[in-house]
Amino acid sequence: MENKTLSINYTVYSSVDEMLPQDRELVLAAIEAQKSSYAPYSKFNVGAAVRLDDGTIVMGSNQENAASPSGLCAERTAMFAAGAHYPGIPMVSIAIAGGPDCTLCDAPATPCGACRQVMAEYQTMGGKPMSVIMAGSGAIWKFDKVEDVLPFIFDSL
Repeated sequence: MENKTLSINYTVYSSVDEMLPQDRELVLAAIEAQKSSYAPYSKFNVGAAVRLDDGTIVMGSNQENAASPSGLCAERTAMFAAGAHYPGIPMVSIAIAGGPDCTLCDAPATPCGACRQVMAEYQTMGGKPMSVIMAGSGAIWKFDKVEDVLPFIFDSL
């Protein structure tokens, strides 16, 4: 038997003002995307913004449905839109912002497992790391690659 340790490094910012301009822009786009959220059931509005390798930003928001689980998370809405409208252009970063009534929770909103797996797929397809930024009002977390938020990624490619 052998015991192993998994270590994950990430950066914590206290506000968007501490971030690099391109990361700040992406977080602010995710916060803006919250406004198009349709969340009458959970009352939890989530926005996501994806930056493509060419600098394009694609936004998405959670879209709920009375026939749950027919809705879709903000992260997958943004990534699927980017994949459909900009095929072949790698996604290099995603920012996520969430909270009630289009506000931010104190702690960063974290993506569900399904969204993390979709991030992994697009990162693999793009052939380069995709950073993951999770924004809250009290802190912003930045991870350099999807493996940092989804260790032992399932990859069939």
